[in-house]
Amino acid sequence: MAFVVTDNCIKCKYTDCVAVCPVDAFHQGPNFLAINPNVCIDCELCVPECPAEAIFQEEALPPGQEQFLKLNEELSEIWPVITEVIPAPEDADKFNGIANKLPQLMV
Repeated sequence: MAFVVTDNCIKCKYTDCVAVCPVDAFHQGPNFLAINPNVCIDCELCVPECPAEAIFQEEALPPGQEQFLKLNEELSEIWPVITEVIPAPEDADKFNGIANKLPQLMV
């Protein structure tokens, strides 16, 4: 099992979670983070670090977020690993909590 980054990370992309990941499972795209399910060790350290509350265990994905399991897997194969905290986008707080941001995902 693995953890999954979901919809609320889109356009927020806070990176507090990557600093605590012991196996470097996070990958960075233009406006979203993804977790490689083949690397994630299901430790749960990232969950409380996410200000957007966008990370869930794959077996506990909220309704409507199931497509993010496959999306994390696909994107983690093409995006580079991120291991250090970087500044969030200037408008991240504006997008935190807005639902249905998948159409705004930049690949």
